[in-house]
Amino acid sequence: MPDLVAARRARLAALREHGVDPFAATRYEVTAHAADLATRYAGLEAQGRAEDDAWSIAGRILAVRGQGGVIFFDLHDRTGRFQLFVRRDDVGAEPFAVAKLIERGDIVGATGFVFRTKAGDLSLYVRSLEVIGKSLRPLPDKWHGLQDVEKRYRRRYVDLIVNPPVRDVMIVRSRIIAEMRRFIDARGFFEVETPVLLTIAAGASARPFNTHSNALDIPLSLRIATELYLKRCIVGGMERVYEIGRTFRNEGIDATHNPEFTMLELYAAFWDVGDMMRFNEELMAHLARTVHGGESMVYGDDTITFATPFRRIGYLEAFKEFGGLEREQLLDADACLLLLRDFGLPDSPTHAHALDKLFERVVEPHLLQPTFVYGYPVLISPLAKRMSDDPELTQRYELFAAHMELSNAFTELNDPDDQRRRFELQALERAAGDAEIPPADWDFVTSLEYGMPPTAGIGIGVDRLVMMLTNNRSIRDVLLFPLQRPLPENVRDDDDDDDDGTPPAP
Repeated sequence: MPDLVAARRARLAALREHGVDPFAATRYEVTAHAADLATRYAGLEAQGRAEDDAWSIAGRILAVRGQGGVIFFDLHDRTGRFQLFVRRDDVGAEPFAVAKLIERGDIVGATGFVFRTKAGDLSLYVRSLEVIGKSLRPLPDKWHGLQDVEKRYRRRYVDLIVNPPVRDVMIVRSRIIAEMRRFIDARGFFEVETPVLLTIAAGASARPFNTHSNALDIPLSLRIATELYLKRCIVGGMERVYEIGRTFRNEGIDATHNPEFTMLELYAAFWDVGDMMRFNEELMAHLARTVHGGESMVYGDDTITFATPFRRIGYLEAFKEFGGLEREQLLDADACLLLLRDFGLPDSPTHAHALDKLFERVVEPHLLQPTFVYGYPVLISPLAKRMSDDPELTQRYELFAAHMELSNAFTELNDPDDQRRRFELQALERAAGDAEIPPADWDFVTSLEYGMPPTAGIGIGVDRLVMMLTNNRSIRDVLLFPLQRPLPENVRDDDDDDDDGTPPAP
């Protein structure tokens, strides 16, 4: 690596000897992108020349091929690849000498017209070429790409350069989130922003990340959910609110979990969980059509179909269907804890924790196609309204697809006395050793005492949804910069690829 970097710095010095400073440019007037030119001139005949149209294109060079007095460059911009054709007799001896110093990874701007080569490739016949950025480190081998997974995540900027499908996923992610906003805004919702730093991180069962405010000299936590503040907005009369934001949970890292993730939370006054189910179905089907042109998509070895309506199954019925377990076994604390041992699962500190682990083992493996599991027990749903005909269960559902949870929704509990009692029961579970139970947010109970209308709420894991819509099996593949353990101070993370795809220096 040091020799390769030295060689590139030598090229930088050579460029400056020719009066070219790659870092001096402040802007470049781009009039077309690679995909635009490919579409516009798709019908250009063999060896055809569109000399009346001049275009300026800019991007990174990812391949260089020299042949006598001609150099071919593969220029890549955010839309794709386009070939540059540089001929010494057209640009002149000095500009051609500068062009010969350009190597893989450099950033250039080129102006010319589009023509089709004898080989049939659309190309820009370059009239002028500017070096507007210099790569002082070699890119990984152009044929094999950047394969070291940890290095790909650690140096995502290199991954984005050499692995276009990775960049495409991130662009699709951006469009999915933008389309979510359009869909929601069109239904009369207001996007709001709620605090990230909290004195009490509540609204879910998860361990928070803790920090400290020097100015106030108080401990603070990063939010684990946006729920309680969004419901305060409902109390305040905003009626329909949502937030798409980063949420933080101090938990393990695996294929579907990252400690920092993106969540959509949305609340609608005067809706119930049935209204939210229909909204949820429509949103998922709409996003599938946006990305794939239809409701079906391939995910791993399976085809997932978001055609509505989705399957619905009761929480207790799912345990009965897939595991033969009875209501009495599940809702009795001692019997439930014994079931853990029957399934070879470790003991859990609380009844609620045991139910969650059993659901993961017994039910989730059977939930391939989009399925609403509804009617969760009160003991694992501290913020959901009870069912009127079965007070041990709540008006709550979770949406699963491809064996993972995509959304969680319920008719919100708006009885302050019931909410207070549930917080008190949670406090007992926290004291019993369940560190994921948050402290009670008593101010939220106070807000309910001012009156909250009947309301439905939902949380959607944006990262998992993007995983499914882009056919990625790891959450880290849909995050631009997933959390990584830092390298030891004595370990360098230099690329060890000594083939950077650059012709020898002239």
